[in-house]
Amino acid sequence: MKSAESLSTTSPIVLGPLVLEGVAMLAPMSGVSDLAMRRIARRFGAALVFSEMVAAETYLDGGAEAALRAEGEGVVPHAVQLVGREPQALAETARRVEGAGAQIIDINMGCPARRVSGALAGAALMRDLDCAERIIASVVEAVSAPVTLKMRLGWDETSLNAPELARRAERAGVKMATVHGRTRRQMYDGRADWKAVGAIVEAVRIPVLVNGDCATVEDARAMMAQSGASGVMVGRAAIGAPWLVGAVSQALANGGPLYPPPRRVQAEAAIEHLDWLLATLGSRAGLRHARKHLSAYAKVAGAPGHTLRELVTTELPDLARKLLAAAFETRPAKAAA
Repeated sequence: MKSAESLSTTSPIVLGPLVLEGVAMLAPMSGVSDLAMRRIARRFGAALVFSEMVAAETYLDGGAEAALRAEGEGVVPHAVQLVGREPQALAETARRVEGAGAQIIDINMGCPARRVSGALAGAALMRDLDCAERIIASVVEAVSAPVTLKMRLGWDETSLNAPELARRAERAGVKMATVHGRTRRQMYDGRADWKAVGAIVEAVRIPVLVNGDCATVEDARAMMAQSGASGVMVGRAAIGAPWLVGAVSQALANGGPLYPPPRRVQAEAAIEHLDWLLATLGSRAGLRHARKHLSAYAKVAGAPGHTLRELVTTELPDLARKLLAAAFETRPAKAAA
């Protein structure tokens, strides 16, 4: 018998007119999955990359940050995630972002953040499936692009209603669902329950992605085996390693181990990310915003503590570039993905 590592476990995921190249995708992460990170992840082979969540009403009001989050120049296919509670606002935002180039519209019904669920959006919609269904139907009707949905297992362990939400979403025209294997009450505590996602897979015929705690190709294989999902979504593990998603996707397709790009190439990508933030937000704001990415890149590179500290405190862009390059010139005992 062949080992699991020697077998490809994937088949193409089809979203309307789009056939995706692989089954590992970059999760939408607020304040993290900016355009530069998405470009890099897609270039290294991520099957699909989702924008940070775009608040519908803020976008319609002309919010500059919301508009920046929805940009997708250089990313194909361009997928924009929307969040909100008012069906008409979400439908109109979907129309506008599609007109601006979005090829996939994702609806967020999984964000556990208090500022989102407190506004009865995100994961809070799992407590009101009728409202959730109205939103989905409005967005599907508003656009010709494929509509996808992201959710959790439920609000808490007493209301694991993701299968019912998935069934309603499929009937309304959603083409793919992603399920984070935790409830909203869990936030990000404990381990994601990959096996529990199998109930959603069994409930629908559309592709289902399993999300939560995917850091290696071994994780991805286990996630798909335990859930029966069509693919995986990688989130926090890709911070500081946007190339990881593509490496996982390629390993799943080829049935082999994970091959990250050379460290020199990783360094070039990290500096590209920093330069985009500086050019887009300005030197001061861009460098401050970049700190969470710089810290993550340095940790992935295995840089010494003093380099990391300098990276997250310097106010000098040129020094940040030099420190970032130096981080990847180190040779840690355990090479990072």
